[in-house]
Amino acid sequence: MLDQSPRDEPEIERSSEGRHGPSPVTFLVAVVLMVGLGYFLAVKLREMGRIQDCVMSGRTNCAPVSGGK
Repeated sequence: MLDQSPRDEPEIERSSEGRHGPSPVTFLVAVVLMVGLGYFLAVKLREMGRIQDCVMSGRTNCAPVSGGK
């Protein structure tokens, strides 16, 4: 029979090159995108809330006026 001892097995190198998963830059990009999307949604919801408040107060000219440039 063959007697295999732990010394006969090849040693596994543990380096950062074999790291699995997304890089920290990927996480940073994801966080920046989520913050940007959250800001965009907050601005849009605030604008819609102002229009709803205007309509609920009984006014009829609540639509925002855009500049004709």
